[in-house]
Amino acid sequence: MSLPFNLKFQYSADTARRDLVAGATVAAIAIPQAMAYALIAGVDPRFGLYSAIVVTIVASIFGSSSHLINGPTNAISLLIFGALASFDERFDSYQALFLLGIIVGVIQTLIAVFKLGDLTRYVSESVILGFMAGAGLLVGIGQVGNFLGAAKKGTGDQSALVQLWETLTKGGPFSPNAVLIGAGTIVLALLLKRVIAKYKLPQMDMLVALVVASLVAAFFHWSLPGADGKSLISVVGKVPAALPSFHIPEINFAWITRLLSGALAISFLGLLEALAVAKSISTYTRQPLDYNRQCLAEGVANLVGGFFQSLPGSGSLTRSSINYQAGAITRLSGIYSGIIVALVVLLFGPYARFIPKAALAGLLFITAARLIDWKRLGYALRSSRFDAALVLITAFSAIFISVDLSILIGVGLSIILFVPRASKLTSRELIVTKERVVRERLPDDPAANSVLIYDLEGELFFGAAPDLDHLLETIKEKALLAETSYIVLRLRRTRNADVVSVEHLERFLRESASHGITVLLAGVRPDLAKILSNVRFDRWLPSDRIFLEEEKQYSATLKAVRYAYALLKQSKDQSESISFPKAEEELYYLV
Repeated sequence: MSLPFNLKFQYSADTARRDLVAGATVAAIAIPQAMAYALIAGVDPRFGLYSAIVVTIVASIFGSSSHLINGPTNAISLLIFGALASFDERFDSYQALFLLGIIVGVIQTLIAVFKLGDLTRYVSESVILGFMAGAGLLVGIGQVGNFLGAAKKGTGDQSALVQLWETLTKGGPFSPNAVLIGAGTIVLALLLKRVIAKYKLPQMDMLVALVVASLVAAFFHWSLPGADGKSLISVVGKVPAALPSFHIPEINFAWITRLLSGALAISFLGLLEALAVAKSISTYTRQPLDYNRQCLAEGVANLVGGFFQSLPGSGSLTRSSINYQAGAITRLSGIYSGIIVALVVLLFGPYARFIPKAALAGLLFITAARLIDWKRLGYALRSSRFDAALVLITAFSAIFISVDLSILIGVGLSIILFVPRASKLTSRELIVTKERVVRERLPDDPAANSVLIYDLEGELFFGAAPDLDHLLETIKEKALLAETSYIVLRLRRTRNADVVSVEHLERFLRESASHGITVLLAGVRPDLAKILSNVRFDRWLPSDRIFLEEEKQYSATLKAVRYAYALLKQSKDQSESISFPKAEEELYYLV
């Protein structure tokens, strides 16, 4: 295991300061979020805080991304709530929660062991852009109630827009004090950001803005409880002063079967969510990611968390973005965040409870705006209909369905749209000019009727079988119409042949031979040659009909063309008046 920072450079005091500031900023956001996500899952808030400590630290130690922050998330909490819905007693539900975390950790670790994490690299960048855009809007939408000081209304099974409408219409009167605190936090954070950029100061804009907003609210007694025990503006609430302890949950095999489906959903969604967040941030940092290593980190973190009374977690979009924006350099920022949460929970719980929710909402508004890369988003929307469709459908799925399903929808759509594109097989006809140059046939060129040369390009898997069959049939019909005896089929730019495409190729070769047409296969790649050998082509196809791929791009094709014309010279019919090379060593040039 490597250390959380690259040993090729010294971990300087400046880097440590930046990681520490980022970790402290993330911790300030993690405390209220962890408590809220635990309530969404239907369990005690302290289990969410324990997750923000244990899962965050362990994932940062083993992870690949320098900015990914793990812990409780909204999507995972909703899945946990569904998995624990059948457990009535509180003790049973808590024991089942810890067991669920262990099962999730085992599944994710196995995914890493079998190196399935690399499959996520095939998630389109357009899906990530759409995910970020939709998630950014959702982060902002979800904080409108806190910003206005209104009570949150609606249920978890409703879309974010429906919940927003319920909050605005039924959440009670708005609080001018909350709006003032939230707006002041935004203005202060933006001003500090400009000052920090101008004077190259430590990136403490969000943390300082949050502390100042909390002090202002306390100074005017807006966040302090009045005679009725309520404060004028909503605050985070009570933070229990206790740290997680080692605990072996009750092992009930009947529970395992009840939890298995939920554990599978949490495992796959958690990995996809974490890797999507890590990948999206890496587009800015250009940091190379080890997907299997990150899968292992997710699994180990949830496995350890299950033994320390933690809520299963994943990569947090909000906290990871704040970590990056706050200036984090290495994975130690995540470790610092977990340690600071632990210290706050243990030592400063009574004071942390007075953080205004409106101030947090203001910071999250800024985060939401920065999540959307408008330049790259516009670039993707303009580039092609394929990319535009992926971006828009993924983004709208996040807003109108759910942020977790939006990733699955985007990935599924990208596969659906990619398969027809991958199955496209194209061909171009080549000719030999009088100057002995082999090039693509132009519309004004006379048709070749002695040797037909075709260059095929594309995937030779089952999805391309209809195109392959149509191309080969067209070539055969043209050869019969022109009474051509020789065909050179260039296959160097074809890939990933399977049994279906090989069957089509065999049928073409046999039918051509039955009509007296000799087909030469040029530029046959090693993988295709191996398949042809496995299916016993050598038993009926002469070896001089196959020209294997060579180092020089067109060497095999030129040899096949020369050989075809050599055979043609030996035949009785020479209808083309072409000046052929006198020796085999003389080359045709292919353009």
